[in-house]
Amino acid sequence: MITSQAFAGKKYAVLGLARSGLSAVESLLASGAQVMAWDSRAEPRESLEGRVELADPVSADLTGYEAVVVSPGVPLNNHPIAESAARAGVPVIGDIELFARARADLPANRVVGITGTNGKSTTTSLVAHLLRSAAVPVTVGGNIGVPILSQKPLGPGGVYVLELSSYQIDLTFSLDCEVAALLNITPDHLDRYDDFAGYVASKERLFDMLGPGHVAVFGTGDAETASIARKQLQRTDLRRCEVVDGHDLVALQPGWPSLQGPHNLQNAAVAVAIVESLGLSRSQWERALPTFRGLTHRMERVAEANGVLYINDSKATNPASVAPALAAFPPNPNPRIHWIVGGLPKGETLDECKPWFGNVAAAYTIGDAGPLFAEILAPYTRVSRSEMLANAVREAMAAAQPGDVVMLSPACASFDQFRDFEARGDQFRQIVEALLAPQDPAGERG
Repeated sequence: MITSQAFAGKKYAVLGLARSGLSAVESLLASGAQVMAWDSRAEPRESLEGRVELADPVSADLTGYEAVVVSPGVPLNNHPIAESAARAGVPVIGDIELFARARADLPANRVVGITGTNGKSTTTSLVAHLLRSAAVPVTVGGNIGVPILSQKPLGPGGVYVLELSSYQIDLTFSLDCEVAALLNITPDHLDRYDDFAGYVASKERLFDMLGPGHVAVFGTGDAETASIARKQLQRTDLRRCEVVDGHDLVALQPGWPSLQGPHNLQNAAVAVAIVESLGLSRSQWERALPTFRGLTHRMERVAEANGVLYINDSKATNPASVAPALAAFPPNPNPRIHWIVGGLPKGETLDECKPWFGNVAAAYTIGDAGPLFAEILAPYTRVSRSEMLANAVREAMAAAQPGDVVMLSPACASFDQFRDFEARGDQFRQIVEALLAPQDPAGERG
């Protein structure tokens, strides 16, 4: 656990007791802080009973508090905590900001911050893999699902690799990364911002915190990322500012089984630029790229049977993140993707995917978005209104031919039918495994 003397003797309120919130409470308590904590759910409150003051900071007296630490899931644009904290003159921060304030008490370290609408988790994991392969001490945290404060502090020379969502950046004010990277920006999470420009500004703040002598890395492909990159390229105080497209890595990509598709070429290019800025040589990262095994729920190969490949891309929760997945499997010679798509929609179009509709042999629509997506896709491919994931997998499996790909890449949030995208991906994997299992003579699956 990461702790700091900077927190000792001070008072903090923590709102939201999921993974990052609970880790913030534990870090603050271990550092000698006084903590008020609250969650709408009884279970996490009960787990802290007797160790913290259990009270809702929205209505509590915040006089004398150092900060209110909120979960990234708390919508500050309409949650009353923002007004309550402002009235008391208390800043609202997140666990990443606590980490930034704790850095001075840690052994000499470097921090990599990676943001973008899509590809963050893959790039974060790939950077960590490349560093570990070169025997550099590294730990991963942030939006990837691992609270950074819960991690064991690294020794001298360690590198903390942080995946940062816009929500986390909104709650962070002093994180000066040695390397900051922006992969891309496409419309997402617009319910939390006044408009798309507000979302873009949130991403840009990671570079506003970037200090002299540090490094900025950018992907290519969208005007918003290019605009931010141009501003950073004008700075004279950075050690390095680079825009990468991956063209020089094309010849190497066939040797990376878990990094196929144009999107992963971009992810790899950004990861390479990051680790080179941290001192890795070409021979070190080139040797390590083929051994990267990818992420669960992101272009995850769950099975291959009868010449058909089954891909779990449940983490693709918006159309922009699905587009490169569709692009990764071109016709050979006929369209070969059996696309399972749908869930809780984040918009009313699949426009980002449209250039790749020709790669789709058939679509199987599920969830709340099913009827809308079926209408959108009907002019381009055969569509089955499957409604439920199990039906979609069964129908796709029956239709797929050798060389085809059955892919769950929903372009939607999961909350209409599942707890989260992990639960959706886990169920896809379980259904595939069950349907592929051999049957005994009685017709029961063994």
